[in-house]
Amino acid sequence: MTGCKRVAAIQDISGLGRCSLTVVIPVLSAMGIQVCPVPTAVLSAHTGYSEFVMRDLTDFMKPALNHYKKMNTEFDCVYSGFLASSEQIDHCLEFFAAYPNALKVVDPVMGDDGKAYATYTKELCSRMSELVAVADIITPNLTEAAILLGEEYPAGAMTNSEAKSWLVKLSKQGAKIVVITSVQLADGGMHTIGYDKENNSFWKIKNNYVPAHYSGTGDMFASVLIGSVLKGDSLPIAMNRATAFTELNVRTTYSYQRHWTEGLMLEGQLPWLISYQELGDYTNL
Repeated sequence: MTGCKRVAAIQDISGLGRCSLTVVIPVLSAMGIQVCPVPTAVLSAHTGYSEFVMRDLTDFMKPALNHYKKMNTEFDCVYSGFLASSEQIDHCLEFFAAYPNALKVVDPVMGDDGKAYATYTKELCSRMSELVAVADIITPNLTEAAILLGEEYPAGAMTNSEAKSWLVKLSKQGAKIVVITSVQLADGGMHTIGYDKENNSFWKIKNNYVPAHYSGTGDMFASVLIGSVLKGDSLPIAMNRATAFTELNVRTTYSYQRHWTEGLMLEGQLPWLISYQELGDYTNL
């Protein structure tokens, strides 16, 4: 082992409910990648719980960046996720600007099931486009893709041409790679779809349906995708690896009938990532 990649993960950390940093750190660590957390907020439990205590850490972000620059710390990737305020957009932009050679990944966490999260104001959703504009990779779900595009959330299934159109429109906002999760396609089933602008290639992976929804699935998917890309995988292989591991955890958690707020039972599944299995279940969109 000659060394490992280093990721600055700009995310919140929640004590209860596996999501954000409590998913990002173990997943990327299992893939042999060092995670340097830059917490945006500390919560006793994630926002899906009926009650939680939250401390905004906006005033920590700039001093942390200044310290890293003073120490000449290098990052191979800067990865932003849940943000607690619109001011944190500015600090994320500063992180991206400070590391121009790093892979810039934005998981534009804003909502799900056609609605924005309660903590995401119109201003914060609007300003997310500023991060998307400087990103190399973005990983919205379908709700977040609709918000970024100013489109209505699809009432039904999308055709392949409609899905491609959304991917291309999002890429025109800045990102070289766009991956959208939770897309119902007209040819049947839920899919993850992706677009590589440099190669003008479109990809889709069909998701095996499980009648459950859990917190942290987007964080898990994006983290495995990032880890896979950093290790040199192509986009479809990275998408496939992220989908397969997320589905493994969804099925495991569903089998134990855990409440959705607890998140995915990833602890026992991490060896799957360490084994780094070869994959090939993907097709052109």
